[in-house]
Amino acid sequence: MRLLLAVLVAVAGALVPMSRAGAQDRDVRFEITAVGDTTVNFRVGKMTWVVRSPRAMVVDPRRRDERVASLKVLSVSSTGEAMAIVTGQRGRITTDHVVLIEEPPSRWYRNVGLWFGAALGLAAGFGLGKM
Repeated sequence: MRLLLAVLVAVAGALVPMSRAGAQDRDVRFEITAVGDTTVNFRVGKMTWVVRSPRAMVVDPRRRDERVASLKVLSVSSTGEAMAIVTGQRGRITTDHVVLIEEPPSRWYRNVGLWFGAALGLAAGFGLGKM
């Protein structure tokens, strides 16, 4: 019985993904397609999470990602084109720059590890209860 429990714990530990370190950001880069006086347009494709992203910025990749401006995403069209308003600017924005947006973490109920752990816990509890 102890061997079975040890094997179940070892298997569960091996299958659970490691959590990401705090220093590893989930930043995604987007190509700027057009620049207006106070707006920036960029392609996001099918990434619908861009609208609810709390922070976005324009960086210059040729200058080691030096921050050029801060943005607030206003909308994403059905063609995958996003429009953002400039909220703070340190330099001139061009199409050579890229938009950098942090991808928000997934919701807890969409985590596969949670449901796998719950199922494994139920199976282990049921199996141990029958012994």
